[in-house]
Amino acid sequence: MATNETSVHELSALGPAARIIDVREVDEWESGHIPHAEHIPLAQLPGRLDRLDGRPTYLICRSGGRSAQACEFAAARGYEVVNVSGGMIAWAASGYDVVAGA
Repeated sequence: MATNETSVHELSALGPAARIIDVREVDEWESGHIPHAEHIPLAQLPGRLDRLDGRPTYLICRSGGRSAQACEFAAARGYEVVNVSGGMIAWAASGYDVVAGA
């Protein structure tokens, strides 16, 4: 199944209204994440698909691999999801806002 993808630049242009779910582990999340993102670790996603509310949802991880897996899983169940290519590495390298902590 092909996964929809977007760049960090396109995601940033959508602003805080964009629904973003970060699928990294807790320590990765706490070390820095997108200010308005929600945290659902990849292993918890199957039990928390109800958090995907029908709006397009952008999934992000460290570099794009885990979020691509999450997108494939969610898309196969009918959810509208988009993988963020390059992940948080690309986001931070582009100079976009990152906040640390829980």
